[in-house]
Amino acid sequence: MKKLFFFGFVIVIFWSCSVDPVNEEFHFEILPIKTVEMPQSFSYNEVYNINYTYLRPSTCHIYNDLYYVSEENFRTIAVINTVINATETLQCESLIEDIVERSFTFHVKNNAGTYIFKFWLGEDENGHNSYLVIEVPIE
Repeated sequence: MKKLFFFGFVIVIFWSCSVDPVNEEFHFEILPIKTVEMPQSFSYNEVYNINYTYLRPSTCHIYNDLYYVSEENFRTIAVINTVINATETLQCESLIEDIVERSFTFHVKNNAGTYIFKFWLGEDENGHNSYLVIEVPIE
């Protein structure tokens, strides 16, 4: 009985695997930040709203989240959009100057030093990442 169950289980697992190409309906795309509004300094244990903008390239780009990496006093930030793939029934329109304004909150947990924010601006002509670097001291 155990052998029969195991054999049936293996058949079900094998049958459920498909080699057909996946028809993805969406994908994720990291977009550069265009502008940022930062305070001149931070105070310990305070919470700040940091405003930023980015360009939305098409009607199929939908805000998803921030790419936010925290390493010691460094913060690397970019925008993540969900991009719905065009189909016969859904057409994407290119947008020229669709500037999206958003913000995130930042809680100051260090009581001294400086936070260094690196906002991703895209890639340069050589394919290297370019950043807007803003240093904010903690008072």
